[in-house]
Amino acid sequence: MARDADGYPVTRTPAGVVRAARSAPDLPSVDERVCGCRACPRLVRWREEVAVTRRAAFRDQVYWGRPVPGLGPADARIAVVGLAPAAHGGNRTGRVFTGDRSGDWIFAALWRAGLANQPTSVAADDGLELTGCRVVAAVRCAPPDNAPTPAERDTCSPWLARELALLPQLRVALVLGGFGWSALLPVLAAAGYPLPRPRPRFGHGAEVTLDGPRGPLTLLGSYHVSQQNTFTGRLTEPMLDAVVGRAVELAGQDGAGPP
Repeated sequence: MARDADGYPVTRTPAGVVRAARSAPDLPSVDERVCGCRACPRLVRWREEVAVTRRAAFRDQVYWGRPVPGLGPADARIAVVGLAPAAHGGNRTGRVFTGDRSGDWIFAALWRAGLANQPTSVAADDGLELTGCRVVAAVRCAPPDNAPTPAERDTCSPWLARELALLPQLRVALVLGGFGWSALLPVLAAAGYPLPRPRPRFGHGAEVTLDGPRGPLTLLGSYHVSQQNTFTGRLTEPMLDAVVGRAVELAGQDGAGPP
């Protein structure tokens, strides 16, 4: 597999994503291969353009400008599935949900539930660590207008599939928003989790348990931690804490609160 100037393995086509994802032996390998993906031309152009033009507040910073890998340990029992990196958040910092207001919400909630060692996530080197939880995105590149296309979602899905397959203790998927929900269902179906008919519908607090090859997996829905939802009060801290707490309960983790 060819590597780019920074040493990341390069993947340029949807078929290449399938091959690279399936052959990744562990999470560090998935993360490394994600960082070199160039399979969606529109997303590549956008993320790199943003990294050059930058926002005025971050004019003196060097943007990541690549796909953003997941964060969290291989023994995670909970996966938090988001939509995609923010143009001036994860696309800037190189870490999922880091450096934007959405991250302020989700990591604070994980900290209150005892799943993170600190309530903030501002930079890739700020010391944040997750326990029993891994945070991922359905699409790994920042999309224009925060709106990936269905084709881009499908091209990126092998990364998500392989990442979840490498979490052997996974028991709960907490899905932030309808896009992540629609992206996750076919991934699970392909992994051997029979989906009920009609397919489970997304909603805040939606809960469905699927029986699969590694035992039951419960899907929980939450409104996305976007500013559109948090600024308007559609999603409140108590609402988010309730679904995160439910995830902890279902995963059989302590949920002892902030360390």
